[in-house]
Amino acid sequence: MFWMLQVLWCGAVVLFPGLFFCLRKALPSIFTQWTHADVVLVSERLVSTIHAIMATTAGIIVVSSCNNVITDRHWLATQFVVWFGVPYMTYDIYAMYLSHYYRFRVKGHEEYKEHSFQTVNAFVRREFLLVLHHIALLTILLPITLFFRKDQGDYFIGCLFLTELSTPFVSLGKILIQLGLQNCWVHKANGVAVLLTFFVCRIMLFPYMYWAYGQHYGISLYSVPFHLPFSLNLCSLFILAPQVYWFVLLCRKGYRLYQRQGKAQDSAGRLGYQTFA
Repeated sequence: MFWMLQVLWCGAVVLFPGLFFCLRKALPSIFTQWTHADVVLVSERLVSTIHAIMATTAGIIVVSSCNNVITDRHWLATQFVVWFGVPYMTYDIYAMYLSHYYRFRVKGHEEYKEHSFQTVNAFVRREFLLVLHHIALLTILLPITLFFRKDQGDYFIGCLFLTELSTPFVSLGKILIQLGLQNCWVHKANGVAVLLTFFVCRIMLFPYMYWAYGQHYGISLYSVPFHLPFSLNLCSLFILAPQVYWFVLLCRKGYRLYQRQGKAQDSAGRLGYQTFA
């Protein structure tokens, strides 16, 4: 067990910041036309994808190993949160700030010539919900995982890991746009995958966990909230609410993209008709 913790500790300290640093150094030599903001954005999304794959894999292992959703244990349910989840969330807030900073610096905003309290404050105000989500996971999920579960519910912690399944598709969409491939079929297919995985793994997952809990105790889905502590229901709602909000934004973005492509095709069709008429 000691060697396992050593490996996890090394991953927590080196893995995410180290990957981010290496990608920031390597990408400019490959994509010489990219600005520093482009490099930071893609580096952040690639590291996010790596963490998401790790979290999803851990979730699959934990969920598939727990036949009893309440009492069965798996060491990854706790250790992954402590040694990878917490360091990643902490790192990601910093990486998101850097992405925000360089994006506005490239655009020529005077206040972004150097880091300051003003730039940090602007980042927090612009990305308030995302920052709040990260802080909530650090201050809610970590204490629940370590202190308040009474060695129960590893299955549900594994389910929460599975919410990261949509992240690689979200990241791929941003990277494809960065590469100028937003009009290719891969981007369109990826958009469908984003909506599908986000809806299933970040929204419907919560009713499923309530259903699984009800099945264990032989109660109906509608009775589960009354069977659980109010604080647990509140935590679930606090995590679910921003997911619903982001899903609505994704749907709106996809609809606007569909409309723009439809108008572009109509314009191209009319131009071709006029050319050959």
